[in-house]
Amino acid sequence: MEYQAQSRYGHCESYFVEAHDDGIYAMRAEARERQRAIARMQQRALGEELSRLTADEYQEDIMEHMIHMESQTLPDVNSIDIQTEIQWFMRPYLLDFLVEAHAAFQLLPETLFLAVNLLDRYCSRRVVYKRHYQLVGCAALLIAAKYGDKKDRVPTVRELKSMCCSLYDDEMFTQMEWHVLQTLNWVIGHTTVDAFLQIALAEAPYDAEVEHMTLYIAEIALFQKEFVSTRPSVLARSALALARCVLSRPQARTSEWAGAYDPQTVIGLSNHLYQPSPVLSRKYASLHLSNVSAIVDEFLQRQAQIARRQAAPPTPPPTVTLEAPQPVSEAYGPQTPQKNPYGAAMVQNGCLTPPITPESEQFGHANVVKSQPVPMYPSTPTPEHSLNMQHQSQYFHNTYLHPQHM
Repeated sequence: MEYQAQSRYGHCESYFVEAHDDGIYAMRAEARERQRAIARMQQRALGEELSRLTADEYQEDIMEHMIHMESQTLPDVNSIDIQTEIQWFMRPYLLDFLVEAHAAFQLLPETLFLAVNLLDRYCSRRVVYKRHYQLVGCAALLIAAKYGDKKDRVPTVRELKSMCCSLYDDEMFTQMEWHVLQTLNWVIGHTTVDAFLQIALAEAPYDAEVEHMTLYIAEIALFQKEFVSTRPSVLARSALALARCVLSRPQARTSEWAGAYDPQTVIGLSNHLYQPSPVLSRKYASLHLSNVSAIVDEFLQRQAQIARRQAAPPTPPPTVTLEAPQPVSEAYGPQTPQKNPYGAAMVQNGCLTPPITPESEQFGHANVVKSQPVPMYPSTPTPEHSLNMQHQSQYFHNTYLHPQHM
């Protein structure tokens, strides 16, 4: 006897019953998912609030530890000076390579500053051959990315090997990474400029343009020898003060931590805004970095125009020459009275008054020349210097970064 499907909906000729309540189940599932998302957002907000409260409580201890670590992890410029093969003029070209690799892998800003610090600290303790200079830079970037960056963005050895045009084997990257860590006694926790910058920016409303400008100035400082041994805390506050000056933003109060910047460091940073690395200029010309490199160029052009106007000699005031009236001879008889060309109002106590008497103080003394203020910035570099830098760059890439062609 054939079994007939029975249900509460009545008699059915088939063994399967079509369900009509799928929409209800979908709505319930969507509601449950929405509740889970709201719960996750609430937990995240609660965690951020607890983290903020904890950070405020231990802010002084955190700051003391950061200042201690920055002093313990500073490179020694004098030790780098005594290197036998690598020279200071090679360093900007290696940093160009690291900046491009850092941008290609979309790493965090602090990763670049940490990688340069590891590179300089290693060169302060070990003799580096020029054929291994780029390898040390890649190892430093790899260590910095593993230390503080996102796991999915850490470059692989194969990718670094490809960027180096296969000059080094896979084992060489691993060996150099281990050797850098062993040389530095596995101390990687250098407090970078970006870490101090976030503390300084937390004291004021967030301004993305100010942050990008400060990072641009700080990365320009990476290329200069005089800032290698400068403390990141001093560099961060000075770069922030200069960025606010360029963008015409109000400076921080002296009572705030960001307001205690070093004026000499600010002047030193401003002197290097004229010749940034072309790689940095292209990097910070993008919209997601607020196009700050173009803003700096416009600022420098305005400063150069102001300096040229101030250096030009002042225009002397107009000189008015009055001719003495000729006496009238009585031999010709009485003459028709003529109207005074200067007007009756110009004769005071029998003396002629010049027709033009400016009231401005700059025309008060025609022979006095006021002292001109000293321009804030030096003149724009000459094209010959830029050509020399391009020839030097091509020479370095052909000679030092590709030793197999020597």
